Amino acid sequence: MQKRLLLQTAAAALALGLALPAAAQNWKPTRPINLIVPWAAGGSTDQVTRVTAAEMEKALGQTIVIVNQPGASGAIGTKSALDAPKDGYTWTAGAAQDLGTYQTLGSLNSGIRDWHLFLNVANIQVIGVNPATPYKTAKELLDAMKAKPGQVSVATAGVTSAGHNAMELISKQTGVKYRHVTYDGGNPAVVATVSGEAEVTTQLAVEQADMIRGKRLRPLAAVSDKPLELEGYGVIPPLSLTVPGFTAPANYFGIFIPKGVPDDVVKTVERIWAENIMKSEALKKYATSRGALFNPQYGEAAQKIVFPAIQANAWVLFEGGKAKVSPDTVGIPKP
Repeated sequence: MQKRLLLQTAAAALALGLALPAAAQNWKPTRPINLIVPWAAGGSTDQVTRVTAAEMEKALGQTIVIVNQPGASGAIGTKSALDAPKDGYTWTAGAAQDLGTYQTLGSLNSGIRDWHLFLNVANIQVIGVNPATPYKTAKELLDAMKAKPGQVSVATAGVTSAGHNAMELISKQTGVKYRHVTYDGGNPAVVATVSGEAEVTTQLAVEQADMIRGKRLRPLAAVSDKPLELEGYGVIPPLSLTVPGFTAPANYFGIFIPKGVPDDVVKTVERIWAENIMKSEALKKYATSRGALFNPQYGEAAQKIVFPAIQANAWVLFEGGKAKVSPDTVGIPKP
């Protein structure tokens, strides 16, 4: 009798053990999820997050509410997600390289390992100029910046933004100085360049794409060592043609969930990423049409793939005097 009871108990435990993983992957949210975009509407984070959220809503069977909360180069909205109850109903989004450098900047005491990363696309920055400017090539622009140190205005979404990171990297490798004009998001920075408030923007291709196709911005170079093909425009040459040896790590974007939320939330999102987002035709179409790289990742693979950009960003900011904390003291060794 006792032996039979032990066998029954073991069988029940085995059945429970087999059932748990499936149950852990089937979290069913009972109310809308708040997804904080810590940048202005229309920018790169806002664009790709809305496409991804729409795909996730289908799989979750629940509404995902996009909340734009710009400020402090993304730190304000990100902090709101970090401080929210760890119940799985508040997420944030953005560029992983920003998320990984807030601690170095002293704007938010949180590192990349404090978050579950769900990456959707990698974005490339582009040097775009107002067509009324005299700059026809990247060399002409860089020559002007050398001839007029600190006078050529460059619009970005603020310190640590993709545009700022690109310009700081360019400055480091060429020695040029520029006048930084900041906005609450990539879209406002691009619009400011189109309107003539600034001469140049180094924001992402996805934010400049429509203006480039409409000839309201002139692309001079992709901030990369590889050419960028933009649907409806053609090929944008790499900056490495003008600055030999120039390279820039991929700038991955995604949705971020703070650690400490229930495990079933994380496992469910991981399942959706593997089964839906990695095969999403809508997200793939967005990437192709906007000049982005479709490459969804999650888990440890995501942590590894974003780290080179975090390293480069953190050390460029620190060496440029814009960071308060040495990156190596918060787990970011010099690349």
